[in-house]
Amino acid sequence: MKALILFAHGARDTRWAAPFERLRDTIRNRQPHLRVELAFLEFMSPSLPQIAVSMAADGITDITLIPVFLGQGGHVLRDLPLLLEEIHQQAPALRIALQPAVGESESVVAAMADYCLAKTAIA
Repeated sequence: MKALILFAHGARDTRWAAPFERLRDTIRNRQPHLRVELAFLEFMSPSLPQIAVSMAADGITDITLIPVFLGQGGHVLRDLPLLLEEIHQQAPALRIALQPAVGESESVVAAMADYCLAKTAIA
């Protein structure tokens, strides 16, 4: 069985998660057969290891992991490998396909540019 985890930073203010929850819910609505979860690095739960190990216990064998960060910064390059090692220790059979940070996608950059330009348009 396959699943998708969206991995976000997290914040002390729970309202911060609203756009990520909308993203998760949009994906769920588009692919109702796919298990889609949101995990956080810090301040919020579930953590990435918590949700990945839970998925493994539920019979998930393959996870696509997408960092919903704008770039491949320190959290993605340093913290994430440590979390993946923790997951591997707890669920060694679980296969995780780590994707680049969402902000590294040209289509995402183009969508953000379109948004910014639309907001500067003179009526």
